[in-house]
Amino acid sequence: MRLSRATTAAKVGVFAVVLFGAGFFIYRFVNKSTGAGQGYVVYALLRDAAGIAKHSQVRMAGIPVGSIAGIRLEGDKARIDLRINPDVPLYEDASVTKVASSLLGEYYLAVGAGTEGKRQLKEGDRIMLVIEATSTDQLIRELADIARDVKQVTSSLAQSVGTDQGRDDIKKTLKNLAEVTEALNETVRENRQSVRDILVQVDNITKNGGPQIDKILENVRQTTQEIRELTAKAEGGKPESAGEIRQIVEKVNRASNSLESALKNIDSVTGRLDRGEGTLGRLSKDEKLINEVEGVAENVGDFLGGISRIQTVVGLRTDYQFLGNGVKSYVELRLQPSEDKYYLIEVINDPHGLTRYEQVDIDTTNPNSPPHYREIHTVTSNQLRFSLQFAQSIGPFTGRWGIKESTGGIGLDLLLFEKRFELRQDLFGFGEVVLPRWRVSLGYEFINRLWLLGGVDDMLSGSRRDYFVGAQLRFNDEDLKRIIPFVPAQ
Repeated sequence: MRLSRATTAAKVGVFAVVLFGAGFFIYRFVNKSTGAGQGYVVYALLRDAAGIAKHSQVRMAGIPVGSIAGIRLEGDKARIDLRINPDVPLYEDASVTKVASSLLGEYYLAVGAGTEGKRQLKEGDRIMLVIEATSTDQLIRELADIARDVKQVTSSLAQSVGTDQGRDDIKKTLKNLAEVTEALNETVRENRQSVRDILVQVDNITKNGGPQIDKILENVRQTTQEIRELTAKAEGGKPESAGEIRQIVEKVNRASNSLESALKNIDSVTGRLDRGEGTLGRLSKDEKLINEVEGVAENVGDFLGGISRIQTVVGLRTDYQFLGNGVKSYVELRLQPSEDKYYLIEVINDPHGLTRYEQVDIDTTNPNSPPHYREIHTVTSNQLRFSLQFAQSIGPFTGRWGIKESTGGIGLDLLLFEKRFELRQDLFGFGEVVLPRWRVSLGYEFINRLWLLGGVDDMLSGSRRDYFVGAQLRFNDEDLKRIIPFVPAQ
């Protein structure tokens, strides 16, 4: 028994050393990647700095070009100090934009270099052009205003339609509509042959209309020839020809007057637009209104673009456990807004079930039992387990924390060989058993989308330790787009 306890303690100590080493390596990697003390510092003033963290990345065209050196209050605005890499020049018309990086309220700053050839920014200069994203609170307030308008419309509709008179009017309207529809159906049925004859006649006309069109064109040609002759006679001085020409000129004059009146109306409308009168005029003249409309359009585009960039990965996994002689199944969903982070959702069917402990304190008057004693009950139920974790990647390492199989847990993954080899460790089940569950698995993608897995489950417990092998299929967005069109509709 002492030897078993010593072995368990040694395993826990080894695991703690491994986690400490990994944490130290991650700290060194992050500390090295921040590049503190390099580059030059410029600053910008923002109305709202919520969601922006110190030492977070500053990006240009999606590529990190620096980090946030400091955040502090200056007047009624937030001053953000940006440390830019020395090989990235910024010019006096450079811009900074607050961009949402996820749906959870995280933001980063994106900078635009400006126009090459203008004055280059130096240490301590300010970026004047700031484009701030619409916050979630503003969107919620706008949605609340829309909801109030909809409520007023529905209230008015309820007052007009919800009364007995309104319901009677709707019944009469529907009855009249049914009668009209029935009458229309009878008319169509009675005149079906007539409609068919009309279509046949139209088809015959279109087939035989070619020669008639040729005759019409010939008549137009003759008419234009006669107009030429009439004009020539008028030039020769014949009075009857002059009268006909006068009538034609009067008609043309009336048409020109109508055209002039129409042009005056158009000129009036364009004048109102130019003076900024009316809705369209204010929209074309009010720079503030134009900027607000453009800002709303850009914010909506950024919001929808962020959603469309979320990549979805679906995993179907099955493990066979040798000692327990059972099959453990997983359904995994990854929501990955960026290359270095994702959110993991799992549903697990574990043959071990879900174990929980109940502590019962009992007071009794039984002389054969102590007056007060405690019982601990172990309850194992066949329930599905759930996982919800956040993962962050730093180089080849990926750290995970959150809920693992319906208990608190953490994990550390190592991806090698172009992410085709995966070493995964999970520590979870705190409080479920005396010792937490430590699971180590190895995975190899030997065929595209198909992984072979193997490992050891519950390494710290001698009685519950088990060995497993399994396989997993992983699909991404492109695979799902190819599969979904072939799914039969119900």
